[in-house]
Amino acid sequence: MSSLLEITWTDPVTGRHGYVVIDTLVRGLASGGLRLRQGCTLEEVRGLAQGMTRKEALVYDPSDRYVPLGGGKGGIDIDPADPQATEVLTRFLAAVRPVVREQWNTGEDFGLRQETIDKVAADLGLASTVEAVFAQLEDAQDARRRLAEAFAVTVGGVSLGDLVGGYGVARAALEMAQREGITDPTAVVQGFGSIGGAAARYLARAGVRVVAVADRDGLIRDDDGLDVEALLAARDGLGVVDRSAVPGAVLGDREAWLEVPCDLLVPAAMSYVIDVDDVARIDARVVVEGANMPTLPAAEAALRERGIPVVPDFLANVMTNAWWWWIVFGDIDPTEASSFAKIDAVMHRLVHTVADAAQASDRSLRECALEVAAQNSRAVTERVGITG
Repeated sequence: MSSLLEITWTDPVTGRHGYVVIDTLVRGLASGGLRLRQGCTLEEVRGLAQGMTRKEALVYDPSDRYVPLGGGKGGIDIDPADPQATEVLTRFLAAVRPVVREQWNTGEDFGLRQETIDKVAADLGLASTVEAVFAQLEDAQDARRRLAEAFAVTVGGVSLGDLVGGYGVARAALEMAQREGITDPTAVVQGFGSIGGAAARYLARAGVRVVAVADRDGLIRDDDGLDVEALLAARDGLGVVDRSAVPGAVLGDREAWLEVPCDLLVPAAMSYVIDVDDVARIDARVVVEGANMPTLPAAEAALRERGIPVVPDFLANVMTNAWWWWIVFGDIDPTEASSFAKIDAVMHRLVHTVADAAQASDRSLRECALEVAAQNSRAVTERVGITG
């Protein structure tokens, strides 16, 4: 299926490329974040936009006020640590501003913090990067207030908005551990930004031994279990941990995370990090995709042949996107308790619905999750009409 809209932008100053892909529209709207990554391509953004279509549909509940949107995504081919990154981001958003105003509702993603995109949007005269949704709400003023209140909440020194996605990944992992009969589970988390850091925090708080994490500077490992809170306190804005804060931990190469023995392997940073050649190195019982598209299809098939289930990204990391809209549409209160209770209930339902279907039909978790998303998409179409 081809995308509804694809934009390729060239920065007139640096020559860097940026992309917007609208995969589907519902009520004329699409949802999906904007990432900054050296090497980002149109093909990557296209795949991410398709994933957003699935995420939106997957969480549909007819009892919610929130009715899923379509899927869209943006990406800029630049290292977020590049000194020119914010300037390039500003020029990109200025160029695609009409799409943001009318159709594409966006926010932080890999390599981009919400406060950064909010500041750039404000400088460009945008009240937010979800104005297209607010324009369709009768209670837009209350929705803005709820969203502002939600982002003002901090939990253990971290913004609630930076925790909900990783909390959902942790809940997906814990539900799968329970289904697989794993007791005293261990985990390895690759990536220590918003998703990976929060996933590690809530796995540890649930009693999981997080034996290794990997950031862009390499591996940090302690088979007795890392002090995750100390690591969180020692990370910078790009999720890199100050090594002086982890005395006694074993440090290793950034690719070594694949071969650390564990029960729950959580790739939570970049796309395309598990290829078929990597599968033999993996010593885990479950892979939970915290990042978008971290496992290539051939690798996922090889993992399944080894009896290692892969919880697909559009299920495991769906909660950042869903949480935004539950807040905006008023399905939950802008509090930690209300947010986490909703995530607990929805992730439990989704994981067990998908895993039960996979067990009954001898299909992969991805195949069954896609089926649920397709069924929900049809239900949304029946409810609101042609989705675009």
